[in-house]
Amino acid sequence: MTTKTSEATQAPEKNGGGSKNLAMEIMGVTKQFGSNVAVNNVTFDVRRGEVLGFLGPNGSGKSTTMRLITSFYTPDSGEILIEGLDNQQYDKETRAMIGYLPENNPLYGDLLVKEYLNYVADLRGLTGAVRRENISVAVDETGIQEVFYKPVSTCSKGYRQRTGLAGAILHQPDILIMDEPTEGLDPNQRVPIRELIRKMGEERTVMLSTHVLPEVEEVCDRLIIIRRGNIVAEGTPNELRDRAMSQSHVILEVEGQGVEKALDAMDFIESYEVDPSTNGRRRYKISVATDIDIRPELYKLAKNNDWMLWELHHEALSLGELFRTLTDESMDTPVAE
Repeated sequence: MTTKTSEATQAPEKNGGGSKNLAMEIMGVTKQFGSNVAVNNVTFDVRRGEVLGFLGPNGSGKSTTMRLITSFYTPDSGEILIEGLDNQQYDKETRAMIGYLPENNPLYGDLLVKEYLNYVADLRGLTGAVRRENISVAVDETGIQEVFYKPVSTCSKGYRQRTGLAGAILHQPDILIMDEPTEGLDPNQRVPIRELIRKMGEERTVMLSTHVLPEVEEVCDRLIIIRRGNIVAEGTPNELRDRAMSQSHVILEVEGQGVEKALDAMDFIESYEVDPSTNGRRRYKISVATDIDIRPELYKLAKNNDWMLWELHHEALSLGELFRTLTDESMDTPVAE
């Protein structure tokens, strides 16, 4: 990669107050808007060279957290270190270390793509040979040669995202933060953007926000799931997948009378969902509050009540189902890890 901007090289010595292996440290950060606690005492870190997926439903606190990291917002409490520097104390310096693509890609439709990138270069203070080299590298890395001389307004959604991404990396930051980079793209457009994100993660630290699991499973080294401003799970895709596999339901399909009354009377059944009746049969998805295999008890229950037993087996959660469980907005309190 080419030389960093003068803005970045003037920053104080990196990692003055943090771990040498960490690009970002978020420590006990809270942000409140009126009575709404958008981010609640959040703590996590991002290792250098890591691609981190930041997942959660709409309104979970993803964008607020990213705006806190990029200094668009100031936390009410807590501390954020970027390469060891406090982003409140060293605001300008830490901003220079980060490339940021917000959810609403801020482009100017009446400019040519070339003019837009030169405008961003002006804002970043890039001049001379460094400016020309950085623009060339950003264009090549994002693959926007085809639209370089076209108005932004005539570009497809995919190319507009690429153009915004080129602007975000124009000053060649070591950290790239993207908020919902594939939002609004059709399935065919999402694939090349995912591939582009994977490629960019080979040379820099990346934090990627989304509420769509397939967007991060293929490209991320680690995932953090947030709900209502609280982190509810963290781990590699495989670790979270293993966690999902360990949380199983029992599927019971029977034909008979008094089934739900009998299930309600069983203490170890936490809850169940019922599928509509089919030919007199009903199918139950049962969650249990114990690690004990309850299938023998359910078999005895069916036998004693003279039910016709059609199906009885364990069904493990998928990663998507785990995500939906952890981010269920009907829950009153965050799920403990």
